[in-house]
Amino acid sequence: MIKEKIYLYNTLTRKKEEFKPSDKDGRVKIYSCGPTVYWYQHVGNMRAYTAWDILRRVLEYNGLGVELVMNYTDVGHLTSDADEGEDKMEKAVKREGRTAEEIAEHYIKDFELQEELLNIIPPTYKPRATENIKEIIEYIKVLEKKGFTYKTSDGIYFDTSKIDDYGKLANLKIEKIKAGNRVTMKEKKNPTDFALWKFSEREGIRQQEWESPWSVGFPGWHIECSVMGIKYLGEVIDIHTGGQDHIPVHHTNEIAQDEAYNGKKVVRVWMHNGFLRVGGEKVSKSKGGLKTIIEMKKEGYEPLGIRYYYLLTHYKKPMDYTKENLESGINAYKKLKNKVREISNGPEGGKRTAKREKVIEGWKKEFLKAINDDLNIPKAIGIMNKILKEEELNDSEKYELIKDYDKVLGLKLTEFDEVIIPEKIKKMAEQREEARKMKEWKKADEIREKIKEEGWNIEDSEEGTVIKRYNQ
Repeated sequence: MIKEKIYLYNTLTRKKEEFKPSDKDGRVKIYSCGPTVYWYQHVGNMRAYTAWDILRRVLEYNGLGVELVMNYTDVGHLTSDADEGEDKMEKAVKREGRTAEEIAEHYIKDFELQEELLNIIPPTYKPRATENIKEIIEYIKVLEKKGFTYKTSDGIYFDTSKIDDYGKLANLKIEKIKAGNRVTMKEKKNPTDFALWKFSEREGIRQQEWESPWSVGFPGWHIECSVMGIKYLGEVIDIHTGGQDHIPVHHTNEIAQDEAYNGKKVVRVWMHNGFLRVGGEKVSKSKGGLKTIIEMKKEGYEPLGIRYYYLLTHYKKPMDYTKENLESGINAYKKLKNKVREISNGPEGGKRTAKREKVIEGWKKEFLKAINDDLNIPKAIGIMNKILKEEELNDSEKYELIKDYDKVLGLKLTEFDEVIIPEKIKKMAEQREEARKMKEWKKADEIREKIKEEGWNIEDSEEGTVIKRYNQ
């Protein structure tokens, strides 16, 4: 493997930094914020999980091992950042008339099918918040013992004034944050304080509640990720990923908890993806309107074409979503895959010389340099498209490079479905060929149009007639 330095943009330091794993054995520990499983994940949500799949693939392409934790939030995520409102899972229980467990199972299954359609590698661990209540309680007890908590009538809260650099991830100006639209003080000591454990209003009215040293209740959203991250990855996490909307509250509070609990920095690099926007505005599940990958597949949209569409924009940048942009990306993917199919059986060009090997290695190094520059996948795709037009390379060499690059891109560019041509289409093609021999051009064109209506296309070449699926 060609060695090249890896640079990743760290939200905490606001700059690109050279990345090296904390473990000497080259194992990279990643925690990725997973979905709250009260509703479907749409095409906007799935962009984030595709981005972090690329991160994993880039690290593995560089010869590093990856241990990835992605959680499922199945309790404790309230409808307000101010620790108010209804638990999203409990709200779904009322909406659907099913148990919280049934709801979680349904939306997890849907999400994982979408991951599969997008060729996202499953995480090493997929813990659920409800499976870690004991650990969450023990974690809070440590914070309590260290003097970072206080009790109100509705829960146990974290005292952010005890953290000297609270808000450093988002560069928050604490003195300017006042009780108002998004922050309600009630019994909180500071506007930025947040709940670690919420008390049930009345015991037994929630489906999900547990006994604790303080009262029957349920965990806060932020504490869940801190606990599961340390439980599965230890006290040093190399990379923590999430959406940009996690920066000011969720990830800021994770940092506060982590450093209060451990007495040191836990996460080395924070990475955040940009929003998918419609009409210039960020889209969310609550606003509705966007479909899932499963729904889009049923409408004829190729899931791997959608993945390719995601990769055309750098993960940190916002992405403007329109039907035209989506279809353009999918069509570009189809053309790319067809080109790869064409060169897959091309001539090898004779014995590989040392000079040829050097040329191949040069193209691999150029690709590696792009992906190692904070996952610059748009540039990497540009390199790949350049290779396909490069006259210096023969088809066999091009195919070899594309296959190598696809370890990172995950587009299945060298995997082709076997095309079985129906007998009806073969017979029509033979009839057309007969018409052409008799110079009955009008009849030949009519047969060609009928073949096209059946979803197939006829191409005439020096080697003979080639039958393909239409738009293949």
